[in-house]
Amino acid sequence: MTENAAAGPRIEQLLADLTTKEKVGQLIQYFYFSIPAGAEGVDPFMARQPQAVEAALAEGSVGSLLFVTDPEQTNRLQKQAIEGSVHGIPLLFGFDVIHGLRTIFPVPIALAASWDADTIERAQAVAAKEARAVGIHWAFAPMVDIARDPRWGRIIEGAGEDPLLASVVAAAQVRGFQGSELGAPDHIVAGPKHFAGYGAALGGRDYDEVDLSDQEFWNTYLPPFKAAIDAGAGNIMSAYMDLNGVPASGNHWLLTEVLRDELGFEGFVVTDANAAKDLQTHHFAADAADAAVRALNAGVDMEMGVFQPAFETLVAAVDDGRVSAARLDEAVRRVLVVKEKLGLFEQPYVDVQESVRVLADTGHRDESQRAAERSAVLLRNEGVLLPLSAESLTKVAVLGPLAGSKRDTIGPWVFDFDLDETVTVVDGIRERLAGTASVTYEQGVAEPKRTFPSMFEAFGDSSPSAPADFDADAAFTRAVEAAADADVAVIVLGEQQDMIGENASRSDLSLPGDQQKLLEAAVATGTPIVLLLMNGRPLDVRWAAQNVPAILDIWYPGTRGGSAVAALLFGDAAPAGKLPFTWPRSVGQVPIHHAATRSHAPDAQGKRYWDEESTPLFPFGHGLTYTSFEYSEVRVDRDGSGVNDTVTVSVNVTNAGDRDGVEVAQLYLHQRFGTSSRPLRQLKAFRRVEVAAGATQTVTFEVTPEERRYWSAAPHDWVLDATVFDVWVGGSADADAHAEFTVAVDA
Repeated sequence: MTENAAAGPRIEQLLADLTTKEKVGQLIQYFYFSIPAGAEGVDPFMARQPQAVEAALAEGSVGSLLFVTDPEQTNRLQKQAIEGSVHGIPLLFGFDVIHGLRTIFPVPIALAASWDADTIERAQAVAAKEARAVGIHWAFAPMVDIARDPRWGRIIEGAGEDPLLASVVAAAQVRGFQGSELGAPDHIVAGPKHFAGYGAALGGRDYDEVDLSDQEFWNTYLPPFKAAIDAGAGNIMSAYMDLNGVPASGNHWLLTEVLRDELGFEGFVVTDANAAKDLQTHHFAADAADAAVRALNAGVDMEMGVFQPAFETLVAAVDDGRVSAARLDEAVRRVLVVKEKLGLFEQPYVDVQESVRVLADTGHRDESQRAAERSAVLLRNEGVLLPLSAESLTKVAVLGPLAGSKRDTIGPWVFDFDLDETVTVVDGIRERLAGTASVTYEQGVAEPKRTFPSMFEAFGDSSPSAPADFDADAAFTRAVEAAADADVAVIVLGEQQDMIGENASRSDLSLPGDQQKLLEAAVATGTPIVLLLMNGRPLDVRWAAQNVPAILDIWYPGTRGGSAVAALLFGDAAPAGKLPFTWPRSVGQVPIHHAATRSHAPDAQGKRYWDEESTPLFPFGHGLTYTSFEYSEVRVDRDGSGVNDTVTVSVNVTNAGDRDGVEVAQLYLHQRFGTSSRPLRQLKAFRRVEVAAGATQTVTFEVTPEERRYWSAAPHDWVLDATVFDVWVGGSADADAHAEFTVAVDA
């Protein structure tokens, strides 16, 4: 289907009737900040920004607004836009619906840790339903950037290091947001971001340049975008950074030749905030007018701007020929087609009373808890400390500044949440043990803080700070005494939610503040310790991995996070999540990932550093549960297949424990020789399977030519080699159940 074919008669008539200024207006998206009456300390620009935007609405010069979540406000602004346009064109309302709107789900990296497309799709379908109910039409999500450097704060928004897992997660999120087709009831437009390579920022520093080889670009960073586009994504967001020396938002090769011609994307492209205007900041464009021309001609269709975006200069650029009328119409057509498919010309307004009902749906909270239970990753469980027996406990100590923080429980990148509904870890444990054991909560140490303010503090969106009279020494002493007096101590440590995310990179992965000191003191009491990590990236827990018997990564688990954690701790649910990234021992190892090539001296692979093991603390795909699984009898359906044939691999998975369990069986390939050196292990398939206690289940995978195809820097093209493959199947990238097969040149 071509873009012109997608546009109906109404759209073509509008293109014929609109003036150049009106067309340009459709390509501009403004932030709309609701400033509370009498608010103090508000930047003068922010204070006058709503009035300036409403003046533009009255002239029909706005195509989209973002950051509006009040349905009454949405209706009011929509009415202004329609009445301000002689053609009655409605607005698109966008918002950062990253992992929920009112009901908050685990953060995206946590959802990826479920390795469960169904759970992910259901989560984003709930988010879409709530968003559409309040008048939001479009999510700036999913973020599908591959992230192999955990110093980069935006690792929390993606699916980790692997292109296959990230592709499955990206497609599931698009299906959840958009439904079966663009315009499906109770769904919204998905906007995968940031095209492309943004996750490879130099040094893990947000916004810094990216320098990617061709083989990394095509084999690693592009597949999740292709999966999202193939799933029907209606929008793509361009990125901030330079890609190989050319800013992504002004890169014609990237936005037209790759995105349109190679990947077949037919929707519209929006910049990240101010990214078109920032082409001037990059020293790429001469001024704002030049930036607008370069961005539009490169393939951007809409500029997201705070105020006075560069695209406001496009009328003159069209008049003097720097932008063709055809290119302008192409961009406007793409935007109007989405508005038409969403049904906004017929029904631009929302039912305020219905929005109240949708947001209050307790079934959405149940889905949030289900997702949190499926996302948790059990990193360590020595002596089978977990699950805890509620009946055998009389005193439980819950320690740590994050255990009782509602704001940190739901995590970053949420703005329309209801903290009254949020269940913290200590709340969940108290509810679970009501009437059976006493629960003592001690913060122990002050909340960790960033060294500079979060970019979201302007919205009042920071984690709570310790009160002015907080006595750190006394709090620490009380926490250690509580641990010593308890049957078991549950310690919740990690990063406050405003220490990770956009503009929140870290040069150090250690536990913030005095958390390590508290952990060591609690362990020294001799009380059994369960460490819960609240995080969105791997942290330096080398000491804990040697001294704490049970470590459970709960991420930022969302609205019902505490209830989910309690269910996991006491065996009402069992963790079955798997790591979506390789967990380094220290920051000195990063970037580190499982899909490295064999390279020189393979016997010394784990000895690349003389002062530290080169192996990860926990491998990619690692995750324990409350039973154990064994893999045996890896079988290949035939040897000597042609390169264009599909190979079937089967393996027996046995539940060796006395409890039913869920395992994510993972298949890794290695190509022994060919046009290029290929990764020693590369994830090519996985299946989440339920296996009863003591039972054996045969799991089958199909390895298609597409899984063996790759882009090679030798011919600068896609290749499919006749070669020998090693195949490993197991519960992580350290899988040791092995077979091999050969593919030959087709006869």
